[in-house]
Amino acid sequence: MTDRLRGKRALITAAGQGIGRATAEMFIAEGAEVFATDVNADLLAGLDCETFAMDVRDDASVVAGVGRANPTVLFNCAGFVHHGNVQAATDAEWDMGFDLNVKSMFRTIRAVLPGMLANGGGSIINMSSACSSIIGAPNRFIYGATKAAVIGLTKSIAVDYIKQGIRCNAICPGTVESPSWHDRVRKLGEEMGSYDAALEAFVARQPMGRVARATEIAALVTYLASDESGFTTGHPHIIDGGWSGQ
Repeated sequence: MTDRLRGKRALITAAGQGIGRATAEMFIAEGAEVFATDVNADLLAGLDCETFAMDVRDDASVVAGVGRANPTVLFNCAGFVHHGNVQAATDAEWDMGFDLNVKSMFRTIRAVLPGMLANGGGSIINMSSACSSIIGAPNRFIYGATKAAVIGLTKSIAVDYIKQGIRCNAICPGTVESPSWHDRVRKLGEEMGSYDAALEAFVARQPMGRVARATEIAALVTYLASDESGFTTGHPHIIDGGWSGQ
């Protein structure tokens, strides 16, 4: 590692597993002072940094967490993947999806901006998806709608604060190996009658013939957090193994 995040204070949501944890570990290795959070604090065990519970769906929890970290880097990683098409979606699922996948970012960004502005700038990285305004995926109606909204949110923040040293970018992964992905594979396997068939269906849509590793996504987040990406803002960065380019 190169210490390219030395001097950065990074707040990460959903750092307990998957992309969030891989990013926390990479940030630590690159010299950042990391504040790793998750709604389930038990998942944060083993991380060599400051950890605490933070619920991104609760304003008071977000304000307290941001006050504790005073970050110059924010990685909004928390989210949920709903399964189903528009006819299967319920009002409750729609509201929950937008609250967790989109409004949570509104909460965290609103909370971190005063500190970032006082510090002369910062980098905000938002978790979107290739399944968004970039490409549609079967049975991802709510998820795709929320992740498209994240791209719009990202562009708005970027243009409003570009003159004040704030950069805001989105990352748009394809399918990534993680505990939550394995949960989705098992659920699809129950519908298809075979876990192996469900696994093959997920992998088959990837031109590279495999899903991404969480560390591959973390590497992009690390770049966007670093000064190396100082001329980059307001963009959805696609990292999907060629899925959206088919």
